[in-house]
Order: sequence, then structure tokens, then C-alpha cells
Amino acid sequence: MSKQQLYWEDIEIGSALPDLVKKPTTRQLVQWAGSSGDLYEIHYDKDQALANKLPGVIVHGALKGAFLGQMLTDLVGDHGTVKKYTSSYRGMDVPGDTLTCKGKVTKKYVTGNEHIIETEMWIENGKGEKTTTGTGILVLPSKTK
Repeated sequence: MSKQQLYWEDIEIGSALPDLVKKPTTRQLVQWAGSSGDLYEIHYDKDQALANKLPGVIVHGALKGAFLGQMLTDLVGDHGTVKKYTSSYRGMDVPGDTLTCKGKVTKKYVTGNEHIIETEMWIENGKGEKTTTGTGILVLPSKTK
């Protein structure tokens, strides 16, 4: 089933972005390690993680950045574009915890033919702590075109 397209006119400054909930598993971390080339053992080997004074295996920061990217691509739909996004890792997350990607619209404007919204976004762990933050610049279709 196709999701309804979001338009620039549908968004207001301060609007919340739809949450994206993730629950990464150790298996997913192993798959990410293999596909991304980040094979540092702290992401899939509990003993290695503990030897590095970590609470156990931890989620790759880049995977959390990818989760935020997915939230944005889901938002813009088939006819929008993620023009730019950033992420910054502020804390560690562990597999099995519920990670919720959240965000809000901080700016809305038109430049040339582009209808743009800017966003602030973050990931909250199961304790409500912000462990990853970021920003996004999105181009949405307009109902007036």
C-alpha cells in the first residue's frame, strides 16, 4: 500500500515529524558491520565490548544515523528529496533497546523552485535519553505546481 504524499503546504514550523521506532538486534549489527566495513568487535562481540569497559555490545553510530535518514526519506515520500542531513552521536545504545527517531520542523521557506523545510531530529533510547542528534534539509513537492 502506498503512503500518501506529504506536501510543503501540509507542514507548519514546530510540527512534529512522524516517529520511527527501531529495535536493533545483535544480528542486525553483524549485518551492518559486514555491509559497512565497520568490523570493530565492540559492535558484535560481548567479551570484546566488556574488555573495552562498555556495558556490552553497542549499536554503530552510523547505523543510528541511517535510522534518522530513513525517518526523513519516509517523510518526503516518492516526490520529495532529502537534500542534506547530519547526525552526531551523543551516547551509546545497546541492541534490544527501543530507539525512537523523533524530530520537528524548525524552518520553512521557498528558494527558487524548491519548497524547503528544515528539521531538527534525534534518537531517544528506552530511558528517554537523546543519544543521537541531527538536522535535515528537505525539499517537498508543492500543491501549487
